[in-house]
Amino acid sequence: MPSFDVVSKINIQEIDNAVNTVLRELTNRYDFKGSIFSVELKTKDNLIILTADSDYKLSAIQESLKASVSKRGIDARALDFQKEQPASGQSLRQEVKLRNGIEQEIAKEIVKDIKQSKLKVQTSIKGDELRVDGKKRDDLQEVILFLKKTDYKIPLQFINFRE
Repeated sequence: MPSFDVVSKINIQEIDNAVNTVLRELTNRYDFKGSIFSVELKTKDNLIILTADSDYKLSAIQESLKASVSKRGIDARALDFQKEQPASGQSLRQEVKLRNGIEQEIAKEIVKDIKQSKLKVQTSIKGDELRVDGKKRDDLQEVILFLKKTDYKIPLQFINFRE
């Protein structure tokens, strides 16, 4: 019976490379000369911490991070920007959570949408990924097209396609 897995994984090494690229880029920018800012990756927590001394610079760091991540082949939807918080002195701090894996409520929404599409497949949730089984390969390809058209606010990858 043909099957495939739906996952939402990020390559942490590529995220690290993107963070380093952003730091290198911003230290050479004219409007960042003499300002205090940082971009710190915490791999164990799947978190990036941005700090800057003004709102303008924090938004410039965000845009630069999104662009750098996209250039590295990672969907920018994998970055979940949290609310800005005041930090020490006049600076601002923002956490960026890295979405790694499909959250339970999003997985349930995907399963519900696949069932409502009336395609002849079975879907099961296995931890932070989904398994889709079907009798025909064409049905599975229709599910992939359906999921690509629907926006779940997370990047989805389709792996382990088996006959």
